[in-house]
Amino acid sequence: MAVGRWLARHEAECQATVERWMLGSMPVPAAVVAAVWPDPAWRGRLEHAVIAPTDGDGRFDPGAAGFLRGVGPNGRLGVVDVDGETCWLDAATISIPHPVRLDDLDGLRELALELGVEQGIQQLLREVHHKPTDVEPAERRLTEFAGGCFAELRHALGRAGSLGFQLRGGYAVCRALDGGAPVEARYWLGVDDPSWEAWTGDLVWVDEEERQLTLGQVGPVAWSEGVRMASLIYAGRLDEGAE
Repeated sequence: MAVGRWLARHEAECQATVERWMLGSMPVPAAVVAAVWPDPAWRGRLEHAVIAPTDGDGRFDPGAAGFLRGVGPNGRLGVVDVDGETCWLDAATISIPHPVRLDDLDGLRELALELGVEQGIQQLLREVHHKPTDVEPAERRLTEFAGGCFAELRHALGRAGSLGFQLRGGYAVCRALDGGAPVEARYWLGVDDPSWEAWTGDLVWVDEEERQLTLGQVGPVAWSEGVRMASLIYAGRLDEGAE
């Protein structure tokens, strides 16, 4: 029993770590990937992830992205590139890009189907939301997902929790990194009696010092993750015609 619980915690920690790398498109030493590869829990989350080599400044080359398929005896990472060719990466660091930052996301999705691969993290199948070109940059809140009615506040809170989002001060929250800076998206659900009827509010973003950002200041990853969170919770609202 104790071993089983430890394995479950270990797998959850591996999942959370790899997803954190992806949400921040963080540079990860190739040596670290090679070191943890023999562990089935790590390999199950890393294998088939789309990775790309990064330069000394942490920037990755989308054109060199490919599916991680293995680690060679010399520690080099083997990938299948967008042309379906197998190659070895010599970069000291790699990135697991957030899907919103992949140039040919549809092409990679098609290649994944052709190869018959299943990812251990939600990368290619993750919902992606691009910031509209006509967004008002000076605005500080997105109202698109406001006014969603839940018969009871606990239903909204329960839906957010079941989807994996944290709850704090009446908000569902999620964090991401854009350009190395942490950003938190917050979607208002409410703080009234859990048995009362509730309506969702606005979606906002704040920086690490709790300063609310304008929509123009929100980067592509934080935007995509915030809208993804709000849209998933909002989808559980009562039908507009329901009594």
